[in-house]
Amino acid sequence: MSTEPARGTPSEHNVPWLSPDQQRDWRAVIALIMTLPPALDAQLKRDAGVNSFEYHVLAALSEAPNRTLVLSDLAALARGSLSRISHAVTRLERSGWVERHSLPNRGGRHTEARLTDAGLAKLKEIAPGHVREARRLVVDALTPEQLAALGDAARAITAVTMAEAPETCRESSDC
Repeated sequence: MSTEPARGTPSEHNVPWLSPDQQRDWRAVIALIMTLPPALDAQLKRDAGVNSFEYHVLAALSEAPNRTLVLSDLAALARGSLSRISHAVTRLERSGWVERHSLPNRGGRHTEARLTDAGLAKLKEIAPGHVREARRLVVDALTPEQLAALGDAARAITAVTMAEAPETCRESSDC
């Protein structure tokens, strides 16, 4: 990101350009965002045949009461849209790891997903490799203080991005 203002823009004098140190740190954040998710995804695909989003769907269901969640709640927990959740659940259903059921008490409009015993077994098989990779790429690469600071920073940024998301995005993650 250049510190030079674009010529002819009316607000070029109002732009709070980044200092060299801020640019360096901003570029490091962008590099993290661009490299960490694909690295975690590659390990899960290579070792387990699932992507990170599917892993987080399985994990969210494993922690839910009766291993069951309404799809809109699951979408919010997995930070995905209803469409993305529906596609992921369909793929996980094909593997026998998730079952989908309509909720009759809600007019059949709402659907819930339940983690099957086979899905729980798959998650237990996948989790150790994922934890090893998370440790290798992040946890063990940082001091405890750095990890705590990164966690604090991530929560602060997430709070801002979620607060600025349209109301429908915050409620349903359908954006």
